[in-house]
Amino acid sequence: MSSYCTHEKDLNFISKKKKSIGTACVSECVCVCVIMMEESQEILLNSLAKAGVSIPPEVFSVEDLTPEALVSICAHSLRIISNSESIPINLPESMADRFKVCTDLASYLKDLGYIGDMSFHKFLYPSEEDMYKLIRFLVGRLSESSQTAVSPETKVNNAIATINIGNLDADDEGQDLNTKVEDLKLRTDEAVSHSIRYAEDVVTDNGNNVGLTGVENGRGLTDDAQEDGQHKVEQSLISLQEKSSQLNDKTEISINQESAYLDEMKAKSLMLQQLEEQHDLLKAAMEMACDEETPLESYITQLGNQIDTKRNNLAEMESKWRAIINPLQGKKKNYEEALCAKQPESQEKHQQLKKLEQDLESTLSETNQREKDLSKLSAEIKKLPKLASRRSYIERIKEITKNSRKQDIDIERILKDTRDLQLESNMIQERLHRTYAVVDETLLREAKKDRVGEQAHVLLTTIHESFEEIAEKILATDRTRREQSDLETKLSSIATRSLNMDKLQVDLDAIRKENEYLESRLGNPQGPI
Repeated sequence: MSSYCTHEKDLNFISKKKKSIGTACVSECVCVCVIMMEESQEILLNSLAKAGVSIPPEVFSVEDLTPEALVSICAHSLRIISNSESIPINLPESMADRFKVCTDLASYLKDLGYIGDMSFHKFLYPSEEDMYKLIRFLVGRLSESSQTAVSPETKVNNAIATINIGNLDADDEGQDLNTKVEDLKLRTDEAVSHSIRYAEDVVTDNGNNVGLTGVENGRGLTDDAQEDGQHKVEQSLISLQEKSSQLNDKTEISINQESAYLDEMKAKSLMLQQLEEQHDLLKAAMEMACDEETPLESYITQLGNQIDTKRNNLAEMESKWRAIINPLQGKKKNYEEALCAKQPESQEKHQQLKKLEQDLESTLSETNQREKDLSKLSAEIKKLPKLASRRSYIERIKEITKNSRKQDIDIERILKDTRDLQLESNMIQERLHRTYAVVDETLLREAKKDRVGEQAHVLLTTIHESFEEIAEKILATDRTRREQSDLETKLSSIATRSLNMDKLQVDLDAIRKENEYLESRLGNPQGPI
């Protein structure tokens, strides 16, 4: 019996040890996951803003979301995904309408494939975990959706801002280009003249040095010394040629930059001319609008006459153009047919050339579009807040994996000890049953002989029943403790939720008032609404 109780204590100790190790594992993983979750919340909110969902300025993380902000974000996201403007964005004041709006949002999300419990209380009384799951689901659906919502007002504002910036900076850019071209010319001339002077000086110095050396040591030098002097002169000439080639390359680069600046200046001058024409037109229109003596109808009539004249001129020029181009096109067609008749291969080459030109145009347009997208994305990346690097996430994951492996080893060791104890317990129970059977049989025989043996048998039976009751109570206590720990875990999870009882009470009072008002309206239908 004592060995049986010792075995129960060992089992309880092992179960407590398993729980403590599991708790340490969970707490460590939770600490790391909380840090990663905070960073992922910022990424999710930035993704929503990038997709066109309006985020309130006071919201920096998921825990800052209020029920009104959560409903607004979900409604905006559903509008973008479904391309529908019928989904309400704001919560109404009436509680019944609030329940209806939140229930409709929950049904929309269920239709989109949201997995888990989804009802009105997820919006009116959300917890941080529920909001995080909901935001993550919306980001996933927005990324899958190919539709994008672009405001037309944004396009108009961007176009107006571009025109205003062009009007303000056109003159300054033209002046800057002129200054750059003049500076480039001066630098190029100075570099060329400096290189020429340097080459002449070096050649003169080398010649003088060689001459003086030859005069002073001409009598004593041998043929080897003369060859060394010639070799030095050749090396100096080679180095001068290399420097001259480098200067030529720099000069070519400067000339290319000068031509590029000239082209840019021409483009800016054309833009400036167009802007001046627009300015003149706007100025004339302003004078017309401010002229009180001449009525606007006369200006409108003049503009109509000018438009008709230009339209007639365009029609006449178009007829002349057709009269000129039609014979040329006929001749071109005849020449092509004659060429194809003489050389059938040229027609295939001509078609291939046209196809290549079309492919080249499409490739160039696609390249330009991708460059624009790349510049736009790079600008957006620069605006995004700096987050932790990918290496830090990898290090955290490695650390979690390493800790989990250690915990797996500990759990395996505990399981092995548990199995050994279970085997030992079974052996002890079998030995106990055999010993009890032998003692019970012996005392039963003695009980038939005298009264002392009978009392000993009764005492043995009572002790056996008492120990069975104690063992059952120990097992029941262990089960109760496990249930208690599970309930405590559930209570702690419920306590962490942002379930505000005061808010629930306020909403319940509002519903009761609305119900009383509706009952009074039903009882007195002729009263004021």
